[in-house]
Amino acid sequence: MELPQGLAYAMLAAVPPVFGLYSSFYPVLLYTFFGTSRHISIGTFAVISLMMGGVVVREAPDSMFYVPANGTNGTETRLDEEARNTSRVQLIIALTTLVGLIQLLLGVLRFGFVAIYLTEPLVRGFTTAAAVHVCVSQLKYLLGIKTDRYSGPLSVVRSVVAVLRNIRSTNLATLLVGLLCMVFLFVVKELNERFKKRLPVPIPGEIIVVIVSTGISYGMSLFQNYQVAVVGSIPSGLLPPALPDHTLFSRVAMDSVAIAIVGFSMGISLAKIFALKHGYSVDGNQELIALGLCNFISSFFQTFAITCSMSRSLVQESTGGKTQIAGLLASLVVLLVVVAIGFMFEPLPQTVLAAIIMVNLQGMFKQFRDIPALWKTSRIELAIWIVAFVSSALLGLDYGLMVSVSFAILTVIYRTQSPKSMILGQVPGTGLYYDVDKYEECVENSGIKIFHMNSAIYFANSELYVSALMQKTGVDPTALLQARKSREKRRRKNCGKEERRSTVVKLGADGVSHEVVDGSAVRLSVQCSPAVRLAEHVNGQVSDSETEWACEETHFLEPEGAVHSIILDFTPVSFIDSVGAKAIKSVVKEYATVDVCVFIAGCSRTLLSQLKSLQFFGQVVTSDLVFPTIHDAVLHCQSRRSRPNAAAIQ
Repeated sequence: MELPQGLAYAMLAAVPPVFGLYSSFYPVLLYTFFGTSRHISIGTFAVISLMMGGVVVREAPDSMFYVPANGTNGTETRLDEEARNTSRVQLIIALTTLVGLIQLLLGVLRFGFVAIYLTEPLVRGFTTAAAVHVCVSQLKYLLGIKTDRYSGPLSVVRSVVAVLRNIRSTNLATLLVGLLCMVFLFVVKELNERFKKRLPVPIPGEIIVVIVSTGISYGMSLFQNYQVAVVGSIPSGLLPPALPDHTLFSRVAMDSVAIAIVGFSMGISLAKIFALKHGYSVDGNQELIALGLCNFISSFFQTFAITCSMSRSLVQESTGGKTQIAGLLASLVVLLVVVAIGFMFEPLPQTVLAAIIMVNLQGMFKQFRDIPALWKTSRIELAIWIVAFVSSALLGLDYGLMVSVSFAILTVIYRTQSPKSMILGQVPGTGLYYDVDKYEECVENSGIKIFHMNSAIYFANSELYVSALMQKTGVDPTALLQARKSREKRRRKNCGKEERRSTVVKLGADGVSHEVVDGSAVRLSVQCSPAVRLAEHVNGQVSDSETEWACEETHFLEPEGAVHSIILDFTPVSFIDSVGAKAIKSVVKEYATVDVCVFIAGCSRTLLSQLKSLQFFGQVVTSDLVFPTIHDAVLHCQSRRSRPNAAAIQ
């Protein structure tokens, strides 16, 4: 498969087919010594080839190489294909050199984790859009018509329009050859899939098509008699190493970053799948270094960027390949073709290569099945898939990748901005606490609210955390203070100079009673704990320590179910920044003003270290407020509440 795909994917990269053969030999040879995966097949790949082809077509379009036709007065022009191909080869070599350098640098700096930003839905949507680009780009070869190759935003639309405008000039012989090859390849793939357990090795449909179609083209002189476009000249032997043109680096620098990351993400994802299946491990950083060396060193021998191919890797694994020796043998076959028998494939019709490419896209187009599956499981991941597909299909693979990665990061921010918050209740007789709205058996402890939110606390959601806390607990310090000030204002307004009579609650052994007292002010003072200070109001006696006169009103003790303690469950909090720490500290201070104590439970060691480094603990917020579990914090709140009540009753 290396041979036909190498020839075919060179067309996607907009360079002569022989450079696809070079790219199927040198990188495979190098990966044998530096790679950590035993099963992936390194070489040309449709998506990477198409991305590189888009870059070179943008930088060296056909319009730059039209020259006056021979024997004319200058009114007619022709395309100088030799000059165009030379310029494009220089561009693609410079691009490959930069791709290798970036991958090598990322690997040395141990930046293998960058691939995690390319999530599976993003990659699958992106590769599906790439399959659309590849399929559209091959229509002109399948139909045998001549159109310009487009790149950039809306290149797919422009390519389709160009094909439709020239549809009347379709070469029927070219179309017939291409369709026959596609039908044969589809049948072979179906047979390989249906009888894979019975067949000792898969039927090599691609190489059969290449050999047979080359023989028919040579025997029937399809190029001379039917104007069927063929591969053309394939130089024999290997080219000597040469330095890339460094003056071109600035023109392709940005594109090289995208190609380097996409190529690595494709390789490492497939390598991890095979490693998990066969029970070994792969090193992401070493894979980066291996791919970087393959691309960088090979670029001196006129190759273009490579990564692993899913179809070749699956075939290599199904035929019993357990080490990279299988890839080494395939590269030696390619070397034999380049050195000795490359000229035999010169009559190969280009429509055959187009058929091979389009049939190999079958697996990528099957990824449309992800849409109904993601609709049922995760709407956010479905949105990532659709955005990656639409943006990459319409804007081009380079801009589409930027848009899709940005959107994926925004979904992470969105998830932290809309986390689920809840009030926890205790499972009776246990130390377990769950959502009271979801589990009916869970009950809240009297006067204690346990707040839980599934999110980190940082600058983007600290205000959301505080507002959700006040909403769920039903305790808003600002509102309580305003209500208290309003009552105090009304009391002072209604108070006269004469002595008024007051009613107080009297706690006795027989229960609760009311008693009217004369002339003394009633002071209901509280301390840091939410319990009412009853030391000066023991058994209904009013202290004489206050001299201000009270209006005739009824002073009730705090209701039994009022909130006196709030516990913040920090179990799901993975990190906190300075803004989040200030927000929590402010919450503790605000609740203290309305006699509600705030405690923290389930704080990990890492998070505790972050709080200490942020100077979270001080005079107001002490480390005594932190407990290892929610149950420990609940027991502490209950013990604090019971001590002053017992003293007051005595």
